[in-house]
Amino acid sequence: MSDGIVIIPTYNEIDNIEPIIRAVLSLDTAFDVLIVDDNSPDGTAQKVRELQQEYPANLFLEVRAGKSGLGTAYVHGFKWAISRKYDYIFEMDADFSHNPNDLVRLYDACKKGADMAIGSRYVTGVNVVNWPLSRVLMSYYASAYVRTITGMTIRDATAGFICYKRKVLESVNLDRIKFVGYAFQIEMKYRAYANGFNIVEVPIIFTDRTMGESKMSGAIFKEAIFGVISLRMKKMLNRL
Repeated sequence: MSDGIVIIPTYNEIDNIEPIIRAVLSLDTAFDVLIVDDNSPDGTAQKVRELQQEYPANLFLEVRAGKSGLGTAYVHGFKWAISRKYDYIFEMDADFSHNPNDLVRLYDACKKGADMAIGSRYVTGVNVVNWPLSRVLMSYYASAYVRTITGMTIRDATAGFICYKRKVLESVNLDRIKFVGYAFQIEMKYRAYANGFNIVEVPIIFTDRTMGESKMSGAIFKEAIFGVISLRMKKMLNRL
């Protein structure tokens, strides 16, 4: 058993799932992998079960009843990982938009003292490949908006490539996390920030998926806009 586990939520990722699992499990630094699949109709979970025969000690699978959102998938994975006492718990997408090699850099940042290490697209400029300019601007200015409302200094507030020390997740009442998309990512960072944890940003290059379909929607972006205001109000009222 490794001291770090990489949580990868999936829904219809049959094209990506085997390559991403093999990429993570072939790194020189040892990580375990937990796939949280929302009962993908394309057979993603079955492919993971097949790979478990090859990686019985390092690859785990949780299948939920249906599509319930990214945030709830991560919460499910966080609880699973905390109960098994992993020291370092990661979020990562299945589609190679996050380079598996960068897991080691996030891990090292936490080993060296960070409580939460964020794979950041914007800490050294704009490091995004294959996104249309409209989406780059939306994401970049969304983070600026979050900084303005919350007071956080994090440059990439909506990032979804993260290493947490277990104590950060243990400090959060995970049952109160209800957001599913960008707002979920913002809330997790804000709760860590509000609790005084040491958060660092590690520069990465984000490459948009080449296989499968994006799960982004207007509803997810809208949730983030109003969710940030809600989080700030809760903090002001000591209800966060």
